[in-house]
Amino acid sequence: MSKKENPKTAEKATATDINTNEEKAAETSKETNETPQEEAKTEVEQLKEELEKEKDKFLRLFAEFENYKRRTSKERVELFKTAGQEVMQAMLPVLDDFDRALLEIGKSSDKTLFDGVKLINNKFYETLKSKGLEVMNVKAGDSFDADLHEAVTQIPAPDKKLKGKIVDVVEKGYTLGEKIIRFPKVVTGK
Repeated sequence: MSKKENPKTAEKATATDINTNEEKAAETSKETNETPQEEAKTEVEQLKEELEKEKDKFLRLFAEFENYKRRTSKERVELFKTAGQEVMQAMLPVLDDFDRALLEIGKSSDKTLFDGVKLINNKFYETLKSKGLEVMNVKAGDSFDADLHEAVTQIPAPDKKLKGKIVDVVEKGYTLGEKIIRFPKVVTGK
């Protein structure tokens, strides 16, 4: 014969199980010291922190992109300003040759030849000037500045006033925009 379970014993076992489960849940709550409301608050706080982190990352990325745009536009402007620098530097010896030719032709008596060469020289110079080329104004008697002038040689100063100053300009200097593309070559007095 098989034993039948007593209904009162089953009820006691079930009540004991329920009490045990409640005690375990209470212990777990006590261990974490959090109620369901507190858990919800911490979740909200965590989400707010994550949102703030994402906002910060977004703002930093946006600022970095703005800096990139500014930097590239500045570089583009600089590139346009000096895009023809190599071509200009290649043309400077031709400009120097024109100046020397004008000096020599000016010594001759042929006025029409001088006027023709001068006309071509002026047109060539004005074309280069329209592209941003400027002659550096340096003359004898100016103070020598190593940042702006290239000293070719030093000679004894013909006058005490010319000591440490420019005595002669051997070759003109040129700027393209604000950048010096060829320093003037000068002779200084010592």
